[in-house]
Amino acid sequence: MAPIEFHKQLVNLETSLEKFAHRLTSEKADAKDLLQETYLKVLSNQDKYVNHVNFKAWTFTIMKNTFINNYRRKVRQKTQCDQSDDLLLINRTKATGSDDPDAAYGELEITQNIEQLNDLFRIPFKMLISGYKYKEIAEILDLKIGTVKSRIFLSRKQLMDKLNK
Repeated sequence: MAPIEFHKQLVNLETSLEKFAHRLTSEKADAKDLLQETYLKVLSNQDKYVNHVNFKAWTFTIMKNTFINNYRRKVRQKTQCDQSDDLLLINRTKATGSDDPDAAYGELEITQNIEQLNDLFRIPFKMLISGYKYKEIAEILDLKIGTVKSRIFLSRKQLMDKLNK
């Protein structure tokens, strides 16, 4: 495809891409950022586009993947800004309440009980508490979303029963 035709098709998709970006982000500013990042990736990967592939689908896939990657990066990134004048606290982790011996024992007991769960229940449950969404867990484990929700519900129920004894 000629570069002029490529750019023309990209410009024709602008409104559709804006709507899709807004649907993904729910924020106008974030949608604009996602749109710009998508344009940048589409234009920088122009040479990888194959003529017989649906251009609109290719572009929307780039946007969706960009959104997912950004979302996962934000979830994993736990940056803490240091507001103090003393640089001693920069590398110190945020207090979680586990300084209390009773709280530490509770965390240890909960972790042990999670590890005792059957794989069918433990794996989706651990993925959920690691920050994955139900839909992502379903896709990774190749399960229906209802199955994932059911297994996580049953995991919670089993844990509550074990911890209340």
